[in-house]
Amino acid sequence: MRPGVSRIVLAAACLLSCSLFLHTQQEPSITVRLLDGKTGVKVDASNVLVQFDHHQQKDGNWSHQNDDGTVQVRIPPGAVVISVHATYDNAMEFYINCDVAKQKNTESDTWYPISDILKSGIVMPNDCVKEKNSDKIRIDPKQGEFVIYVRQRGWRERD
Repeated sequence: MRPGVSRIVLAAACLLSCSLFLHTQQEPSITVRLLDGKTGVKVDASNVLVQFDHHQQKDGNWSHQNDDGTVQVRIPPGAVVISVHATYDNAMEFYINCDVAKQKNTESDTWYPISDILKSGIVMPNDCVKEKNSDKIRIDPKQGEFVIYVRQRGWRERD
């Protein structure tokens, strides 16, 4: 092999290994799926509010839903827990997450461990459906998937 060609091959190999190293150093991500708590059908949210580690940032961490109904969430370094809420009616109303649907304060946050989501996936408990119908909409999460059941506010719950 000529000296010029070997340098080009060596440079290409270095670039490839650097790009692979940078690719593995990227922040992990979670796929969030929003489903209707009574029907299990995909929910089209106006926006999705993602919070990490009990930080109540009302102005930040807003994400948009993809066409397939999923939301890709990049996990910042050191983040341990996550909470997700979605809006409807052009972002004027928040959905009620079905894990707190039977509580008096339906606006409370529930925090889920990111490590469990990344390892095996998590499905939020669903208090929006009657127990006899819960098997009809039950879903098994995939690794890295966070499935959230929501419902719209009833007329009594609107401000």
